[in-house]
Amino acid sequence: MSETDTSKVVVVGGGPAGLTAAYELQKLSKKHTPVVFEGSDLVGGISRTESNKGYRFDIGGHRFFTKVTEVEAMWHEVLGDDFITRPRQSRIYYRGRFFDYPLKIFNALSNIGPYETVRILVSYLKWQIRPYRKEESFEEWVINRFGGRLYMHFFRSYTEKVWGIDPKEIRADWAAQRIKNLSLFKAVWNAISGANDTASLIEEFQYPRLGPGMMWERCAELVEKQGGEVQMRSAVVKVHRDGMRVTGVDVKRWAEDGTDLGTELVEGDEFVNTMALRDLILAFDPPPPPHVVEAANKLRYRDFLIVTLVLNQADPFPDNWIYIHSPQVKVGRIQNFSAWSPEMVPDPNTASIGMEYFCQEGDGLWTMTDEELRALASKELDELGLASADTVIDAAIIRQPKAYPVYDGEYQDVLKVLKEWIVSLENFQTVGRNGLHRYNNQDHSMLSAMYAARNIVGANHDVWEVNVERSYHEEFELKKEDDSDTQQNVAAA
Repeated sequence: MSETDTSKVVVVGGGPAGLTAAYELQKLSKKHTPVVFEGSDLVGGISRTESNKGYRFDIGGHRFFTKVTEVEAMWHEVLGDDFITRPRQSRIYYRGRFFDYPLKIFNALSNIGPYETVRILVSYLKWQIRPYRKEESFEEWVINRFGGRLYMHFFRSYTEKVWGIDPKEIRADWAAQRIKNLSLFKAVWNAISGANDTASLIEEFQYPRLGPGMMWERCAELVEKQGGEVQMRSAVVKVHRDGMRVTGVDVKRWAEDGTDLGTELVEGDEFVNTMALRDLILAFDPPPPPHVVEAANKLRYRDFLIVTLVLNQADPFPDNWIYIHSPQVKVGRIQNFSAWSPEMVPDPNTASIGMEYFCQEGDGLWTMTDEELRALASKELDELGLASADTVIDAAIIRQPKAYPVYDGEYQDVLKVLKEWIVSLENFQTVGRNGLHRYNNQDHSMLSAMYAARNIVGANHDVWEVNVERSYHEEFELKKEDDSDTQQNVAAA
């Protein structure tokens, strides 16, 4: 490319990873023009903010907390003073009682009782003496750190509810990624001493005052202001390649009223993908070798839906969210959106409560009508003693396919096959949670996208290694590379 040439960078998906790739690329080079294609009406992916009659709500809560300084810097470059700092308050509901989370020792002991407390401690000591020597499953990883008794009480039922499969089928690296650096000993010590160096248990976090979608709406505006494009209701349905070079994508478009506007071939010089890996592999034309397609078809996902209830009373509970471990109800987690930001609720005399259900597309929960889901969520809110079903005056339902990549027994072998083929493409990278089939937090998805943008301008980062060897985002430290003041590496602390 000559000094006067510019290249078009096609970005598939307008979630955190896709928009970060476009934003970062514009910071690094004026010779690359990003064009982002988003199939829905809203940017942000699962970090978008939906709204219903002035009530704003998340697709699950999204805390803004990281020690990846370049991600932190981007958040504040984009939103500035529109961030607010919020206290974290959350609890676990189990056996008809609410347990403070993080653990508070007297609350926990009074709820569990002295007899069961002794049994939990004996179980913990037993597994410290004779642990599983090789941790292959989520169950084995947790039992080695918390004992079998506590695993049975607090981990098994919730994990089964979230993933819909036996915890024995979930790989240990999911636990290592999400809850590393926590054990029963550390949890008790934190409760007694007030210390807390565990990533998932931070006591306050930042949050956009109008929800996480505000971040990505503003980011999309900045990308367009700098000469890029963010095209909505434009879904990439096919990826064309000539040998190992991608040449263009087919983009299917819709009008606001749902009218099909047809499909257009869009050519590009570089490509960054964030769509789910399984869908990506099946979208290639010509298709990859049969063994690659076979591998992609083995990837599994967990879907999600949220029933947001509007109550004719102010906040019925103070928590940001509550984990529901009880198998007697289907709801898995409950959000109180005004506890995230008061501006999420237009009338302070009302409340907006998000009832979250983990499911599979096409199953009984997924196919329930909106009226049935409203009735179910209202009934379960009442059964949990959080608010009377009679206080519900409105509801909005959002169904989110492929919310969580599943870490089953096959996924690691599958990813090796897919990575080997994808990295052989000359001008194509895949990033983000679904683009890497990795249960990343938002900041890690963003970091993989930053690396992709830097690779386009000459760096050589392996986007697949973000959040693999390092377990959780607070354990990162950043070191500048010697060869460039615009490129940075992430190294294990």
